[in-house]
Amino acid sequence: MKSNHFPDLDPVPTGIKGRCPRCGEGALFTGLLTVKESCSACRMDFDFEDSGDGPTVFIIMGMGFLVLGMVLIVELNYQPSVWVHVVVWPIVVLAIGLPALRIVKGVLIALQFKHDAAQGKIDRAD
Repeated sequence: MKSNHFPDLDPVPTGIKGRCPRCGEGALFTGLLTVKESCSACRMDFDFEDSGDGPTVFIIMGMGFLVLGMVLIVELNYQPSVWVHVVVWPIVVLAIGLPALRIVKGVLIALQFKHDAAQGKIDRAD
């Protein structure tokens, strides 16, 4: 998968930028969260990518802690009507969660490439 003529990139900045984990030039995503089939610069196939539910779990845990804290602070300090909570917090979750999900997904894909991560296999002793 890796080749000697490509730089050894740091996976965190590469993933945050949404760039190819091998060359750092081509885009990793076609849309907000859809991974491209291959890099437009180095032509590497992204078929190794299997971030699964990892990014989502990290974001759910982080956003749950962050948003619940913000809800409690607002409720205890201002006591707004229930409709304010119903309108404001879904917007906050989407505004913070979707960009964060793209970043975490990019970083996890870059880490997966750097460490040659693959699905586990069980060795069978026959």
